[in-house]
Formats: sequence, structure tokens, C-alpha cells
Amino acid sequence: MHYQFQYRPYRRPFRQPLHTSHGIWAVREGILLQLTDETGRIGWGEIAPIPWFGSETIAQALAVCRQLPSEITHEQIGAIRNEFPACQFGFESALESLTPEPTPATSGIHHLSTQAVMTVTNYCVLLPTGRAALEAWKPFWKQGYRTFKLKIGCHDFKAELDLCMALRSVLMPPCLLRLDANGALSIQQAKVLLEACDHTGIEFVEQPLPPDQFDAMQQLAEQYQTTIALDESIATFEQLHTCYQDGWRGVFVVKPAIVGSPLRLRQFCQTHAIDAVFSSTFETAIGRQAGLRLAAELANPDRALGYGTTHWFNDADLSDPEQLWQTL
Repeated sequence: MHYQFQYRPYRRPFRQPLHTSHGIWAVREGILLQLTDETGRIGWGEIAPIPWFGSETIAQALAVCRQLPSEITHEQIGAIRNEFPACQFGFESALESLTPEPTPATSGIHHLSTQAVMTVTNYCVLLPTGRAALEAWKPFWKQGYRTFKLKIGCHDFKAELDLCMALRSVLMPPCLLRLDANGALSIQQAKVLLEACDHTGIEFVEQPLPPDQFDAMQQLAEQYQTTIALDESIATFEQLHTCYQDGWRGVFVVKPAIVGSPLRLRQFCQTHAIDAVFSSTFETAIGRQAGLRLAAELANPDRALGYGTTHWFNDADLSDPEQLWQTL
């Protein structure tokens, strides 16, 4: 089958810059995709790369789009190379939106209903860094959220550690707290943090060390009670597969928008019952819904999804694909 193909780049400024150990992120750039089949049905997709996680850059993604003809086939989409994982996800999810929902596997895989995925109690809210986090969680608590995430590795380690413990102490039960270091800690800092977390109760610490220190993270996972989650280490499908083959059995924070082919991810998760937490890349509602469709099949239902991020944008109420296409 042939599809008429169009694309539109976009730029979405964050409501306030996002501080991570990778730097300050002020504008989310991406590409919206539109595929129209021979009957006039439209499939929507989104390319939302994060190059510092190992995906292609926005310039490389635009080059892929420009090289494709205005009429494309399944085969051309399937031929997009693995070095362009955000493109693979965007085009394949656009195709999937044109077809009936895939049937979930039933052998040993966790499942969420689509309705369950859409309730706020299943989302983890990303809080601002610094002491603002001590107040920022309260409005979300009133809205029904019970899982929160704080990025660390951005400022002085001792001050951040004190803040983490203070935030954990003020969060009302049964709130859960996740800490995300984005690979910024030293081994000694990670040990100090995990020791404190063991006595405080943190759901998990995300990517405490850089991806090239996989063995050290394995050792930390064995030494401390607090769960460790991999994020940057498993950003693409090849990395996910490698870490699993190398023995990782902790939490896997899967970012569908940059992991690559949804088909390959689905096959992997239906073969290996991993503890998967699906997470946003600050995409629009188009990429978000594609990620949530996968989460409904493959995520661990006992853990909140990392999609409590829409409040970081002023245009969060833009949810209709056609509206996004015309507005962004």
C-alpha cells in the first residue's frame, strides 16, 4: 500500500527551562508526520529525538524526512536505519494508528487497560529542580497524583541530597518518590545517595552513573536495597537488548519515542517480562498517545508511567492531531 506523506517541524518552548545534568533545555524541537492511505484515512506520528540520550539529532531527522518521497510504502518505512530510532518510532507509530489496535500477548506480560493508562494515578509527575519542589507537588496531590520525580546531579550534591530527604519527608503517604541523576553521579556519591535512600524509602534511583559504568551499577544494585533503574543506558533498542543480555534485571525506563521500532520493542517485551516503566520525551499529544498505546500493552502496571510532563508546556491543552498540525 502507498501513503501520501507530509511532515512539519515544530518548536515548543518549555514553560520554564528544564534543568538536567545534560544542561538546560529551553525548547523542545520535533517533527509531526502525516500519512494518508488510499481510502483517505490519516495516520499521525511524531519524531521527538533527544540526541544527548543517543538518538539522532533534529537535523538528521529532518534529512530523513526530506529524502523520502511524498508517496511512500511500508517497505520504505521499514528500511529506515537503526541509527535513526526516533524516525523509526514516528513513522511506524503513524502506520500503527491507521491499523486496528494490536492484540496483547498473554504469556507472562503485564497489561494495563487503555482506560487505566489515562488516569492520573498512573502518572509520575516531574517536579522542578531545587527547593521549588518542596511546594510544587502539592497541587498535583490535590489532582490525584501520587508518584513524583526529582532530577538531581544538577547542583551541589550535598544540597541536593538534603533536598531529596526533605522532599521525601513532606510527601504525604502513600506518595512515591523517584530520583533521576541522568548519569551525573560518581560512584562514591551514588553510594551515599543509595545509603540514604535505603533508610528513607525511595521507589527507585534512575541512572545514577553514566552508561559506560554498567558493571558498577550492577554492583550497586546488589549492595543496596533501593532499586536502580536504567534510562540513558537503554535509550535505544540495541542498548536495551544489550543490557538485558548482560544481566540487568532492575527497572528499565523505556522512552518509546527514541527507543526505535515499536514492533521490535513489542516483540522484546512480549518475550522478556522486564520491569518496564514507560516515559515521556516531552513530545506532543501525538507522540504521547503512541507511547501510551505501547504502555497499555507492555508496562508494569504496578509502577506509574513517566508521562506526568504536560504541565511543562503552555500548550498542553492541544490534544487533537489536526489542531496540532495546524498550530505548531
